[in-house]
Amino acid sequence: MTSKRSDHTPAVKPELMEKYSSAITLSDMEIFVFPELLYSLVLANIMSPKIWKWREHDWFRKIDKMTPYRRILRLKQFIMDHYEFNLDLDTWGLTKQHEEIARFTPFMDENIISESNALFGYEGDKYYFDLDIRRHFGLDKYSADIIPYWKTETVEAMDAFQYRDGYVEGAGECVSLATLYAAALFVVCKIPLEEIFLTATPLHSQNFVTINEGILTNNRRIVTKKMWFNGTELTGRAQRALRNEQVTIVAHNTGLIHCVYPDATIDKDSYEKFSNSLKSFLRTEVDAEIIANFLREHSSLQKCFQFCQQYHGKIRYIAAEKVYAYEHGSSFKASDDTKEKLLETIDEYEFYSAPIEDRVCVEIFESFFRAHKVDFNDPPSVERLMESMGCPNQRSHEILERLISFCQLEPRLPHEGKKFVQSKPIELDPEMTREQIVASLESIRDELPVVDLSFYALRDMTRTDWTPFLTAAMERNPVSIEASKDMSDDDLIAHLNALPSESIYDSPRLAQPDEVWNFGRGDGVERAICLANIWKQRHPGDEIALTIEPERATLQVGNRTVTWTSFKNLTNTIRLT
Repeated sequence: MTSKRSDHTPAVKPELMEKYSSAITLSDMEIFVFPELLYSLVLANIMSPKIWKWREHDWFRKIDKMTPYRRILRLKQFIMDHYEFNLDLDTWGLTKQHEEIARFTPFMDENIISESNALFGYEGDKYYFDLDIRRHFGLDKYSADIIPYWKTETVEAMDAFQYRDGYVEGAGECVSLATLYAAALFVVCKIPLEEIFLTATPLHSQNFVTINEGILTNNRRIVTKKMWFNGTELTGRAQRALRNEQVTIVAHNTGLIHCVYPDATIDKDSYEKFSNSLKSFLRTEVDAEIIANFLREHSSLQKCFQFCQQYHGKIRYIAAEKVYAYEHGSSFKASDDTKEKLLETIDEYEFYSAPIEDRVCVEIFESFFRAHKVDFNDPPSVERLMESMGCPNQRSHEILERLISFCQLEPRLPHEGKKFVQSKPIELDPEMTREQIVASLESIRDELPVVDLSFYALRDMTRTDWTPFLTAAMERNPVSIEASKDMSDDDLIAHLNALPSESIYDSPRLAQPDEVWNFGRGDGVERAICLANIWKQRHPGDEIALTIEPERATLQVGNRTVTWTSFKNLTNTIRLT
């Protein structure tokens, strides 16, 4: 493969080609092996005109007058309204496990990859084995060697899902949504990059924002500390990753830390701030609300408890499961200051005038916590609590074990034995314009690989060597090849010719072949590269030459010449052999 470049664009060194071409395809496997890519995509989205246009939307018209928390709530609703969570593993096609292992073994041990990535057999801890996580994510339908690409989308590719059948808005998987959130938090909400930490586990990616008590983004939603302990099914799903998985990557504007690599480039003080803030977020003191929330989540334990209510000068009692049954369809909750109103809506025949046998009174249980300092890490303190419960069903140990787990979670963060290496931080001001940000990043890309890689994730062909883009296009775009396999060469060319001549990327940025195929549109240059990808697979012995001019792209494949109009204003001469 040869590509004639402009003189001012340096060529990517061969030993860096896997990493730089991975900045184009951005699969989960590639991000795990080359963790700089996670933040590179955030920077690419920050430089994208797409997110900057959100500032002009009526929904954000008065956002600058809001508190940071209210801004984030505003952003959350916008993302909820405009994006779906997409976990269709067929979107970006299939690859072979042994081929991917061969790609990555020069950079990481095969066993470590297998233990840390769902596509290579990882199933997590006991929770995930019980859940049958491969079936949960749809991975079980793939054989041991055939696995899906699990690619992360740029904001442009996320928006382009609107062109796919079955979608009316944008869409993206968890890494796409996390990096979109991080960029929009900075661009739209003007949250400083210093407050935004991206966290990845083998099966999930989300952000932790260190404002107020902390905010966790989770796919399209956000979770506050109060929400984390509300005991709902939705929150339970949001907790899965941190409760059951090792955090593999934490990425920040000062650098990153990875569970495998010995050196950490993230600023040590910033990482300590993140760690302390996250641990505080995941811990709470026990009070009446927390106990009620705990019982909401652990419904099997409700039969051990009863609620006690002062009513007309007397105390009446009701089984806990009855109270929670009345929560459904009600705006009142058993766990907040609307509890009395909830109890008032319950039919009187559900109450008893005497304590229900073999049940602990929620109010008495909670009063012990008010009267005594309970340290879950102090055995005598826990023993006193168990004695006070006097649980007739001999489930005190189980109740307290689950309550402790509910109230305090110790996240498994990468830290042990890491060497913190000082690195230049990425310093961007939320008040900067997009043009100022691009210029600032351009000025430091020679010093910071993560910034240099961001221009490749951005797909700006005037600021990058074309070879990584073409390598990714010819090696990791199986959808267009598979979808066109029953078309003749003539039908294939006719199909591409009939596509709308419009790109999902603004000029001078380019879509990959499978983006052209999946979203059914493309500039002439993009359609020509898509055809070249398919032709190379069909006719490996044919010479393929692409001549790109400011207003057209001419592709020579075998004895055929195809010319399409282009609006990219690019110039290049490419030979694919």
